Amino acid sequence: MSAEEGVTLELDDIQSGALRERPSPYIGTYLMLRIDDVVAGRELVRRLHGILETQRGSAELAESTSVTVGFTHQGLKVLGVPQASLDSFAPEFRAGMASRAAELGDVGESSPERWEHPFGTSEVHVALAVLSPDEARHQEVVDRARQAHQDLVGIEVVWRQDCYQLPNGRTSFGFKDGIGQPAVEGSGRPPRNRQERPLRAGEFILGYPDETGELPPMPTPDVLGRNGTYVVLRKLHTRVAAYRRYLSERAANRTQEALLGAKMVGRWQSGAPLALTPDVDDVELGADPARNNDFRYGDDPRGFKCPVGAHARRANPRDALDQDGSVDVRLHRMIRRGTSYGPMLPDGVLEDDGVDRGIIFVFAGAHLKRQFEFVKTQWLNDGIFIGAPQEKDPLVGANDGSGSFTIPQRPIRRRLQELPPFVVTRGGEYLFAPGLRAMRWLSELDS
Repeated sequence: MSAEEGVTLELDDIQSGALRERPSPYIGTYLMLRIDDVVAGRELVRRLHGILETQRGSAELAESTSVTVGFTHQGLKVLGVPQASLDSFAPEFRAGMASRAAELGDVGESSPERWEHPFGTSEVHVALAVLSPDEARHQEVVDRARQAHQDLVGIEVVWRQDCYQLPNGRTSFGFKDGIGQPAVEGSGRPPRNRQERPLRAGEFILGYPDETGELPPMPTPDVLGRNGTYVVLRKLHTRVAAYRRYLSERAANRTQEALLGAKMVGRWQSGAPLALTPDVDDVELGADPARNNDFRYGDDPRGFKCPVGAHARRANPRDALDQDGSVDVRLHRMIRRGTSYGPMLPDGVLEDDGVDRGIIFVFAGAHLKRQFEFVKTQWLNDGIFIGAPQEKDPLVGANDGSGSFTIPQRPIRRRLQELPPFVVTRGGEYLFAPGLRAMRWLSELDS
């Protein structure tokens, strides 16, 4: 079946967080739980399955509130999933994120030894994410989640992070977020880039053909793997004061600071892409979802409008790599569900106030290695594919104070030197978000 023929997704079995964009504004809560008793663990899964069913059965909640439940490999093992099934999961998932930290660039201050507890330990078994547009609806679902575990002996909440959309609707660095999400065939969500056809469902949901035309490897038995998706959860601390100082020291005024920041990110703070407005910000364009993602890079091969090493262009090169045909960008697209935590650093402040603030980065997809890990290692932390092997992503790359970032311009290019790390990994986990039938199967496993 070709992508043009479309596909019918079993949407009633797919967890809502996999395909639905987060609300805006949003209030979010992330919980991680440890299972110390297998019977209590299966009862927890049964109750969480009920929350997912209730959420899906309420038209109002289904459209407004996203609930996602994921399990680590250790969590599935604790629940008693047969060894043959455990061995059928992707190698990266079985290994866990902490074991792959060096390859991902999580070294130094970002290394697992410095992660928040219990990230990277055997104590994380279940993760729950709730995203809602307002406090009332959010609290309703969070209360249900609390009721699902609070009376179960042998279930412990080991980590919680509350999130909310900042007052300006942007990230802690000041940029509009949530732009550039891929359209997925069969999801019912219209594409925001009319120049890009929807991606095949199997890129994100197991049990359907992906962009290669094949079915991605799927955990067994079929009831466990089908309609599931892998999830990456990462807590990323942002060094906003250091970022502001870096721009301030290299710009003559606030206008130049804004331009330098836009060159590093690939968009203006409003969300307007440099590919469409390279010289001045366009607030109306940035706020228009019908236009702010409707562009390509093919007409700007040298990066005079948007530098080839800018964050947004690295994360999604679009058609920029089509000329030599060496990389199929469609095999490396990601669904992202980033949310902000911590208060804003007041405007104009250039010194760190000691408050933890940043982003909870969430990815959903069928291929941990060729989606998240490929983009992180090959495009964000390496510059070979753009012809700059010594350069990393200027905003989120694993920079150590010795890196650089090239801004093409005439007559002489500009090169920013001594890039420090603006983002520090505070923890991360690889999870599997099963379909609703799989949740029921997990809750009914025999001892």
